[in-house]
Amino acid sequence: MASAALFGDSSRTFSQWRKNLPFEQATSFLLPALMTQEIRKRKARKPIRRFSELGRSQRLRIIHMLKKTQGLAIGELAGRLDLSYMGVKQHCEELERQGFLDTRRRPKPIGRPEIVYRLTPKASSFFPAAANPATIKILQAARQLYGPNAPEKLLVALFREKTKGYAEQLKEGDLKTLATRLAKIRDEEGCLSEFVDGPQRLILEYHSSIMDLIEAFPLVRRLEKEMFEKVLQTHVERHEERASGLFLCTFVLG
Repeated sequence: MASAALFGDSSRTFSQWRKNLPFEQATSFLLPALMTQEIRKRKARKPIRRFSELGRSQRLRIIHMLKKTQGLAIGELAGRLDLSYMGVKQHCEELERQGFLDTRRRPKPIGRPEIVYRLTPKASSFFPAAANPATIKILQAARQLYGPNAPEKLLVALFREKTKGYAEQLKEGDLKTLATRLAKIRDEEGCLSEFVDGPQRLILEYHSSIMDLIEAFPLVRRLEKEMFEKVLQTHVERHEERASGLFLCTFVLG
């Protein structure tokens, strides 16, 4: 039988928790445990730098540039990074050999299709990852002990706290001001966020450090959307795209 050490009390088994502690009271223990995982996640948000594998920092720059695209040709990468064509070509070929990049052919208006490089799922190791296994275990344990609705209640409470924290940081302002601030905060958290102020105002996020949590509990997508709506004080649509090692979450504002 699993130990209740997960909740900070190694002397009790899960069954004893269920017998002695109603869910409403257990929440006072479970929610801080989830928040502790959130704090640990923030402290671990620096990308993993595998210089022993990459060899040179230019390759890490290439990986970060490709993270925000659907794929780029050698010439495009060279121009954006101010590196030589041959240098970028060698780096991309080495990254492809190591399994961090793959290629696809992109049609051109004239001439043969060009080869573009894009990230593979293996490249996700270079970006901030949340320490979510323990979080997921806590939620699964709550489901086992208190029924199928327990994880949802805990996640709602967790996102309520996250919403409160964002609101305190954003303070007041119009939509553009709030969205700019939120994108900056989320970018610092490792979401690779940017605010686009155009005919349609958007917040684009090229990385999700809670993807494993989203996959385990799809409800998180709705909670994240509602959190944006509350802190930005406007209607929000959330659209998610994934292909190979690419991820893009678009929040349409207003």
